Amino acid sequence: MRNALLLLLAVPVRLPAQSAQPSIVGRWDLTIHNGNREQPSWLEIRVSGNRSLTGQLVGVAGSARPIGKVEYQNGVFRFSLPPQWEQGSNDLSFEGRRDGDGLSGTMTTADGKQLSWTGVRAPTLRRGREPEWDKPVRLFNGKDLAGWHAQGDNRWQAVNGILQNSAPGGNLISDASFSDFRLHIEFRYPKGGNSGVYLRGRYEVQIEDSSNAEPASDLLGAIYGFLAPSELLARGPGEWQSFDVTLVGRMVSVAVNGRSVICHREIPGITGGALDSREGEPGPIFLQGDHGPIEYRNIVLTPAKR
Repeated sequence: MRNALLLLLAVPVRLPAQSAQPSIVGRWDLTIHNGNREQPSWLEIRVSGNRSLTGQLVGVAGSARPIGKVEYQNGVFRFSLPPQWEQGSNDLSFEGRRDGDGLSGTMTTADGKQLSWTGVRAPTLRRGREPEWDKPVRLFNGKDLAGWHAQGDNRWQAVNGILQNSAPGGNLISDASFSDFRLHIEFRYPKGGNSGVYLRGRYEVQIEDSSNAEPASDLLGAIYGFLAPSELLARGPGEWQSFDVTLVGRMVSVAVNGRSVICHREIPGITGGALDSREGEPGPIFLQGDHGPIEYRNIVLTPAKR
């Protein structure tokens, strides 16, 4: 009996193999097909515990919002979430499935419109080494809008070395595109001001009159909806302020008024209002002008050497 017990104890115990993660898990760059327009969006699906799927979505506008539960059965996934900035009062609902290496599906908007969408797996954008920096480039010459173009109604002008947006209108986009870079930019907003600096045209560094508030992912210095600054360093309306931003792959560092508030953090995906969802490509700098008056000056970008 003793020998039999020792033999039993010597037999290895095989635990049930952990089930493979569904192939829909991960980050996805989406394109929503809305008539003749292609609108960028972003989706992350992740495993919660040992059997639940959750996630987050960035729509065409607004910030990342949580998905409490993703239903997944017979290769089809579904989820819904309340509207944020969309017109309409109904929940947004999504349905999709794997389509080759990507995803495809349909969605119903908050106002009841049905649209199709496609998605590709978002690139990791991991860099193998630290970049070497090239010569700084002054993106705004202080005299005119050379090197920039407006998206929509142009309310931008150059006045005495300052780039001014006098009223809500089009966003201003650099003609040149960039991959990894350092950016210095100075800005001034009126009381209640709201704007943003989009890195590669996809990741918004938030500008907002944020006096007397606690740090949050939708206030000054945040990567909108994703990364909150460690502290708010707003000088207030009518004061010149600055961002110093380093973007390498997905890794970002942000200093506000000379002081670090985000240090080497990963940006998960595009933010609302992005120009596109092609995260693997270089992109422009774009300045948000559709919210109201804003001023910029001393826009200097140092690209990484290729």
